[in-house]
Amino acid sequence: MSTTERPRILVVGGGYVGLYAARRIQKKMRYGEATVTVVDPRSYMTYQPFLPEAAAGSISPRHVVVPLRRVLPKAEVLTGRVTTIDQDRKVATVAPLVGEAYELPFDYLVIAMGAVSRTFPIPGLAEQGIGMKGIEESIGLRNHVLEQLDKADSTTDEEIRRKALTFVFVGGGFAGAETIGEVEDMARDAAKYYNNVSREDMRFILVDAADKILPEVGPKLGQYGKEHLEGRGVEVYLSTSMDSCVDGHVVLKNGLEVDSNTIVWTAGVKPNPALARFGLPLGPRGHVDTQATLQVQGTDYIWAAGDNAQVPDLVGRKAGNENAWCPPNAQHALRQAKVLGDNVISGMRGFPQKEYSHANKGAVAGLGLHKGVAMIVMGKMKIKLKGRLAWYMHRGYHGMAMPTWNRKIRVFADWTLGMFLKREVVSLGAMETPREEFYEAAKPAPKPAAAKAADDKPAEKTEAKAS
Repeated sequence: MSTTERPRILVVGGGYVGLYAARRIQKKMRYGEATVTVVDPRSYMTYQPFLPEAAAGSISPRHVVVPLRRVLPKAEVLTGRVTTIDQDRKVATVAPLVGEAYELPFDYLVIAMGAVSRTFPIPGLAEQGIGMKGIEESIGLRNHVLEQLDKADSTTDEEIRRKALTFVFVGGGFAGAETIGEVEDMARDAAKYYNNVSREDMRFILVDAADKILPEVGPKLGQYGKEHLEGRGVEVYLSTSMDSCVDGHVVLKNGLEVDSNTIVWTAGVKPNPALARFGLPLGPRGHVDTQATLQVQGTDYIWAAGDNAQVPDLVGRKAGNENAWCPPNAQHALRQAKVLGDNVISGMRGFPQKEYSHANKGAVAGLGLHKGVAMIVMGKMKIKLKGRLAWYMHRGYHGMAMPTWNRKIRVFADWTLGMFLKREVVSLGAMETPREEFYEAAKPAPKPAAAKAADDKPAEKTEAKAS
């Protein structure tokens, strides 16, 4: 930690908003004007729109994350969690990965903790479910799916095969639809290398409580996305939900019951629950309540943005919707972070704050290789695209939105190589327990029965003499 007496700008969270806001602040800040400190349990930022492609092997997992210390060389990056905030004393309590918690004073505070998976008390979900919020889960899903193909190929038990080759995805938004599209693509390619597994043996199921999927791109493109997935053999069940999944036995509210080793949960997100301990004003769903300037209501030294903030949508309110709020997506998070960074500098110098106002530019979604949907908003005109052209729009937009030229180049290099080389279909499941094989080799071997009996005899004689 720094021992400087300069004002400290504490950024809680190193995701979209945390990374971009810290970069913006450092860019606008004069030399020695303040110290920027970023606290996050991970030492990297994850570009979440690329998680489905990482799960399918189209992008190397390391290229989906951005190391904070490399991108913010002039900032203090602390790997840990902010557990409490004392607003009266302007002190945050930081719990590092190891060691005791300590207090960290600050002068200005940025809340950028993002969101976590929104779950429900469904029996079996905690034990069986796989999320899609982090790169670790993305890698784990890829290895898991390929392991299921390995199991199905090597067994003659029909019940085991059927359970291994049934894949259930809950949630039909961007994360769910894109992930099932990419994973189905990967599994279809991988099946070509198995003698006893074909695409026809697999069963992909997409479940959503809403009456449509991909609501972000509009009803027509959402319907196209549904029909496209169904054309690839994906079963789509709308207006229904999952009642239980104990031991992989999935029971849906519509009466369908299947056994599956793979249950992927992408049914929405919620603000980080740690916000409840910070003493900040929260909205009805747990978001930090902010003004249009991104300042937290009732404060002049705390800002919040992104998935953990309730930010007024000025464009929507001008159109007559008095209760319009900015949706929690990457498009708003990236733009809010820049305004937030500028406002922190303005607040530090005593200048007026700028309000955040951004009209929707549209949405893009990839549904596998060369497949996608896109809605581009240009003024009052909406351009709707589907198929390969929409897929190009999806890759182009997110490729350029990826932070740093280092990561942009690496991602585009992965895509370029993918045009000429076949997709990798290797499962590295042992990565999750890398020491297991060494442990088995290094642990003491059990003694033979004869040697064990010989060891026991002296003890018996000693006991006899003692008696």
